[in-house]
Amino acid sequence: MERAALLARVRDAVLAGGSAEVAPRDVVSDSWRRSLAAHVDPDHGAPTHVFDDRELAAVRESHPLAPVLPILRTTLLEIADEAMHVMIVTDAQGHILWREGAAGMLHIADDLELAEGFRWSEDSAGTNAMGTTLASDSPVQIHSSEHLVAQYHRFTCAAATIHDPDSGEAVGAVDLTGPVRTFHPSTLALVSAAAKLAENHLATRQAIRDERLRARNLPHLTGLGDAPGALLSPAGRVLAATPHGWIDDRITLPGAGERIGLGEHGEGVLEPLAEGWLLRLERASSVRHRPTLALPFLGVPRPVARLDGRPVRLSARHAELLALLALHPEGLTADALAVELYGERGNPVTVRAEMHRLRALLEGTPNGTGAVRTGPYRLEARVDADFLTLREAVRAGRLPDTELVGRGELLPTSDAPGIRALRDELDVGVRSAVLRSGDTAALWALARTPAGRQDAELVERLRHVLPVSDPRHAELFTPE
Repeated sequence: MERAALLARVRDAVLAGGSAEVAPRDVVSDSWRRSLAAHVDPDHGAPTHVFDDRELAAVRESHPLAPVLPILRTTLLEIADEAMHVMIVTDAQGHILWREGAAGMLHIADDLELAEGFRWSEDSAGTNAMGTTLASDSPVQIHSSEHLVAQYHRFTCAAATIHDPDSGEAVGAVDLTGPVRTFHPSTLALVSAAAKLAENHLATRQAIRDERLRARNLPHLTGLGDAPGALLSPAGRVLAATPHGWIDDRITLPGAGERIGLGEHGEGVLEPLAEGWLLRLERASSVRHRPTLALPFLGVPRPVARLDGRPVRLSARHAELLALLALHPEGLTADALAVELYGERGNPVTVRAEMHRLRALLEGTPNGTGAVRTGPYRLEARVDADFLTLREAVRAGRLPDTELVGRGELLPTSDAPGIRALRDELDVGVRSAVLRSGDTAALWALARTPAGRQDAELVERLRHVLPVSDPRHAELFTPE
């Protein structure tokens, strides 16, 4: 409390333009300058409300920090409850996405808009641990009158950034905030350790994704033959290269289809995959270009394919045709496609007409010529389909990636026999794998799908694995 009184005198002197009895810490004075330059009012400043409840739910669901919440809760929540603190998790822009902790402190925080959906960056709320750690990209503890805005002087807070292991960029911050009397120097070390644990968890998940991306896309790389090439992560890390070591471990991505200077190797060209990139050298002797056709067909009522990264809107029938051809890389005749689409009464003449329109649609896009061949009908593009990846995991007896589990059914509005058969296989296989694994993230992802919401056994399993304090428990089990 004595320190808080000293800091109050220092702040008042600095803001009045006079000399203080001691200088504020560099991290604090730098933050005050940035906040004042952003026109934050030291006497009446308040954070900006950005997300309503519906928008917040959508942002949370897709945010990269969602998978590390259990780790942060395990590390910090018990301490936060005992110390009358709240644990806060923000995104990289300082928007509060999650807030949990002592009930009494939550009520106080509500009065100060220290709540979900508000932006606590320095340019919105002035100097505070969350905003300042994001601005400085280093762990920060802000105590009492080190906050620029007067109404926050009764609080002490500590925060640390959490970085994406792929790009190295900060994706958010974790913070502990409580009353001034609860200040303790070890709080910053605790928050920093929790952030490191979260980063380690993200790195483990990334390693798993990297391995799956390599396994899924290696045929694209080997398809270059003797020409040098590489598979890249979405952020430009090299995951595989032929020959090994011919380029650095990371390259700067200029954008899809653009040439990249590769020094003594000449120029390279990026080709987008559904996830990541294929890098090939631009040479006169290069093999004929084969387009990449991405088919993200899980859980989508209005399917859109991507041909070399460019969207191609599809009718329901054209999506069914592409899905069936992806399932049969050896090709299908018009008669076989008719059976897969319509059953035994299918008419091959109708199929030929639809295939003609589909080929014209693809050929009307850049690099579309040759994506579909005839005699029999087959895909000549490099195919990257989420439903094929899901089928591979199910047939291998593996737990599919959580993101795929949560997408939903294959072409849910389709009634084509060939699509229904695979959809049923995937639904049964995914459900069995998820229930067998008991993985909380996978159970939650499946429970969020339209079919999962109606699955009594799945909901009951979640009832046992989710603690009552977990917000997901309330979301799933509170009656409407």
